[in-house]
Amino acid sequence: MKNMTLKNIAQAVGGTLHTEMMPAGISADHTEAQCVVHDSRQAVRGGIFIATRGEQVDGHSFIGDVFAAGAIGVICEEAPAQPEGAYIVVENSFQALKDLAEYYRSQLDIKVVGITGSVGKTSTKEFVASVLSQKYRVLKTEKNYNNEVGLPLTVLQIREDCEVAVLEMGISDFGEMHRLSKIAKPDVCLITNIGQCHLENLGTRDGILKAKTEIFDFMQEGGQICLNGDDDKLVTIREVQGSVPVFFGGGSNNAVYADNYENRGLIGSRARIHMKDFAGHDACSFEVEIPLPGEHMLYNALAATAAGMLFGLTAEEIQAGIREVKAVDGRSHVIHTERLTLIDDCYNANPVSVKAALDLLHMTELSDVLDISEGTAHKKQAMRKVAVLGDMFELGTQENALHREVGVYAAQKQIDVLVCVGKLCKHMYDGAMEMHSDTHCCYFEEKEAFETQMDTIIQDGDLVLVKASHGMHFEELIKILGAQK
Repeated sequence: MKNMTLKNIAQAVGGTLHTEMMPAGISADHTEAQCVVHDSRQAVRGGIFIATRGEQVDGHSFIGDVFAAGAIGVICEEAPAQPEGAYIVVENSFQALKDLAEYYRSQLDIKVVGITGSVGKTSTKEFVASVLSQKYRVLKTEKNYNNEVGLPLTVLQIREDCEVAVLEMGISDFGEMHRLSKIAKPDVCLITNIGQCHLENLGTRDGILKAKTEIFDFMQEGGQICLNGDDDKLVTIREVQGSVPVFFGGGSNNAVYADNYENRGLIGSRARIHMKDFAGHDACSFEVEIPLPGEHMLYNALAATAAGMLFGLTAEEIQAGIREVKAVDGRSHVIHTERLTLIDDCYNANPVSVKAALDLLHMTELSDVLDISEGTAHKKQAMRKVAVLGDMFELGTQENALHREVGVYAAQKQIDVLVCVGKLCKHMYDGAMEMHSDTHCCYFEEKEAFETQMDTIIQDGDLVLVKASHGMHFEELIKILGAQK
């Protein structure tokens, strides 16, 4: 890792370096670390381990194991009782992680795309990374590494042969994006939308806009901005640090827009994308195949197109990148079993994303399922549409009304079966019941209670949407349903 010597690391984190027990052959001034981890199980020879204290596990307990694995040094809040190598004592290990990532980012000659927004960050990140990979060596955020722990760890995974890093940046309160931007120092800032996430801390959509746009605070000089031009809040941004935003969206008023849209259900969609003359490129149009389901995926493709043009990709390269994007577990991931077709969208939820998922469920036909499930046992003359929805968290004082609104929406979409799980979902259930629709509604206060009744509610051949906030742990339901025969 470039310039990541023990001496430089200690200076970057404001710590005190102790080398009394440093093995022969390692130089505090010249030996560069091979990696930085905060999980002792990932420790390797030549690496650095940051010992952090969590609610259940204290990383300081594993310092001996890390040195045994060959680590060249440890960052910790207290000196090891029996040090077996070099260590750097700091006041706060989590702050040291952020400081070290900020230092390391400053050593790298690399372009960074920072992606944030209320909905669609992860899917947009996948689209952008897939497109840019057609021309560049790309590192992207993995798993849910998008917060003040995950983002620094992702930055510390970048190596000198990488040309572009696509970083997802997630927040829940004011000031967090400011700190993330200070670490990432993005060259391109991309915001997907301003929705109704984290209202508990951010209050209103205007508060969300203020918090999300902190991404601009440490944008590189000459940086560029990509924004959803169909979002009523983002469209008010006209210039940032001399950079005029590139807007993408469905309307022809945007620099990147689409028409001839064809929704093909679970197998994705088709559209024609148009790019106006910007970023030194002539205007052009091209057809795209979007392999992931849901109309909202079109916006991800448009965002990736805008990013691709800013990075000098051709229309053919952008086409290929969109066509090759892969689904991520928990995000509109279609799973086929012998009994069911599952739409695994359980990673997170808010009113906007749940309604989008219900739209997908509503418009999917039996033929769409059969087209992509050859050899499975779904060949029925009818297919029930089942939505298993759980609590949506961090919605503030509006949480009851917003859950009820989603219940009303589900009933209006003529879903065959609506299963509401969680304390907040009682309001979702009540909203659906008030519509007096043909939707069969069930309510369970606890996930475990639903699990005991699952087999009597879900039938062979059903198309089942599973969606809730991450804290509901609905991935456990996916495992159960996916294993059924």
